[in-house]
Amino acid sequence: MIPLVLNSPEPMLKVRVVTAKDYSNKALKTLHRVGVLHVEESAELRPIDREAIEHERREVGELLTAIDDVLAYIPKGERVPLGEDIEVIYTRPFDETDSEVRRLCTKLSNMHQRSAKLSEEVKELTELSKYLGPLEQQTNIRLRDLSFSGSYLFSGVFAFPSEIPETSLIKLKNYSLGSTAATIENETILYVIAKVEGKESIESIVKESGGKILQIPGEDLTLTEFLRVVGDKIHGLEEELTELNREIEGKTRENLEKLVLFREALSAENERLSVLEKACETKYVTLIEGWIPETNAEATISEVRENIGYVFIDTRRPEQAEEPPTKMRNLTPLKPFQVIVNLFATPKYREWDPTPIIAYSFAFFFGLMLGDVVYAIAIILFARYGLRFFDDDPESEGVKLFQRTLYISSGVALIIGLLTGNYLGDFYKFFGIESLALAEGIRKALGDPMSFIVLSLVIGLVHVNIAHVLALVKGIREGQKGVVLSKLGIFSLQIAGIPWIIHAILHVDIPLLTPQIYSILLYVMILGTILIVASSIIQKGAFLGGIFWLFDVTGILGDVMSYCRLAGVGLATFYLASCFNLMASLISGMVPDGPAGMVHLIVGSLVFVIILAIGHAINLILSGICCFVHSLRLCFVEFLFKFYEGGGREYSPFRLRKRAFVPVKGGA
Repeated sequence: MIPLVLNSPEPMLKVRVVTAKDYSNKALKTLHRVGVLHVEESAELRPIDREAIEHERREVGELLTAIDDVLAYIPKGERVPLGEDIEVIYTRPFDETDSEVRRLCTKLSNMHQRSAKLSEEVKELTELSKYLGPLEQQTNIRLRDLSFSGSYLFSGVFAFPSEIPETSLIKLKNYSLGSTAATIENETILYVIAKVEGKESIESIVKESGGKILQIPGEDLTLTEFLRVVGDKIHGLEEELTELNREIEGKTRENLEKLVLFREALSAENERLSVLEKACETKYVTLIEGWIPETNAEATISEVRENIGYVFIDTRRPEQAEEPPTKMRNLTPLKPFQVIVNLFATPKYREWDPTPIIAYSFAFFFGLMLGDVVYAIAIILFARYGLRFFDDDPESEGVKLFQRTLYISSGVALIIGLLTGNYLGDFYKFFGIESLALAEGIRKALGDPMSFIVLSLVIGLVHVNIAHVLALVKGIREGQKGVVLSKLGIFSLQIAGIPWIIHAILHVDIPLLTPQIYSILLYVMILGTILIVASSIIQKGAFLGGIFWLFDVTGILGDVMSYCRLAGVGLATFYLASCFNLMASLISGMVPDGPAGMVHLIVGSLVFVIILAIGHAINLILSGICCFVHSLRLCFVEFLFKFYEGGGREYSPFRLRKRAFVPVKGGA
């Protein structure tokens, strides 16, 4: 959701900090100082947490093996200077180290596998040419004839140690129909042709004698041709292997310092986890579990690892069944209005945070009802200098946010006061000034009761329908059919009902709307009513739904009419201020005149000032309270109730509070 209309809470991670009991106090102090962990539990380690330590140790071992495989291509005994402190790597989150090591090793590992495959192929071809070379001097037959298996005959090539028992040779000759033998170094190569039924017996004799069956390619080449092709192929593979090994060494050297750094850091991590793993066998391990904002996770893990010698930190995203605490993350100008939302209810972790739209609504309603320059300045001054006397801890975050809420809301009232020219009501008329309004049109609109009431109703219609739209979106997202039908019915009823009522009841014709269109609007109203009834039955059941649907219909009118309080309080603030101005003028004028007119001047002026001060002080207090309370009422009852549930837990991190001043409560 757009953070300028609605917001979502900060993503949280579940954190488990496991450390030896000797380090538990230090771990708590570190977490206290960092101040971002919302602690849920502090207890002895459970078996599942021990498994997590063992799992991470296995992963560390795999990474160490991968690095050692890569470094195997570097000459033994070579020394590598480290340009970076190992602690920088060691204190990083394990997931980050894991991904970077795997990224570095994956490409090199693939090259290693290719190198091993080439080496194995060269070895096999070299061995095959070694055995077939002497045989080629005896008979230059084709390869497919060297290894043949038909329905009656088969042929094969076997390699034996030179000291093969005489009995084995006799058995082979008994089974074979023909054979060719050749000798190389201390081995004998034997080409045999025999009946198929003797194949298993011959192969068994070969294996028992310590010999092996040569795998001959089924190519249509003579031995001479094959050996020439194999020689060329071996030469090509050796060149490719040499080039590949050179590239592997170059790539390894390119990342050598990083690989060595990672190996040292992972070795230290393996040692640390080994100590924790052994400590798990007894009751010398402490678990601290809680929630941490995702944006703070990396820095916090680094800080804890840097300060605590033996610690295991495990993080994961919340499961669907879990309800993490809610940390709001609104823009700085909107953040003060989190206080207003929390007065209603803290949003749940997976719920929308309505702070942005409440900020605009509350500040505008407050400013529209107050709408006086002097009153607005007075409330700003009260928020700056007087609010501290109503709280035991004026430096707390809650007080500061509430203070800024008053600043912003009064700032809106100040702007509206400047536009309408309201200064203690119409106090400027004592100086013969007709108007101080910067926008005469706005002054006339807000000064005329009927136009102000109409404006309030329009504001209410827009504000209430924004809430209904948000409820519709929420209903669609959550698959609530009853809510979706209800909101569609409400929109249909309003879109068709407002022009129809204006025409049928108020007898006012709206341009472009013909009698046929008014007939269609009537049917749309009926359809909207049917949708509201259906949704009420779906949500409340047949009996209650058949009754309470009526309140959904009348509630539309009631909600919108409730916004008339904007005009009521706004006009009351102005007219009451004007009344006190008039009262001060009339009563001060009743003071009898004395000698030289001094009594009338002095006493009359004093009475004038006293009445003005008392009257406007009363009006300021009443207006300030009314504007605040009625703004809350419109935001809560007419708006939030339609789509917002709340009921979440406020994020309250375990932290060390740093304050410039600390309140001291004295005794009696």
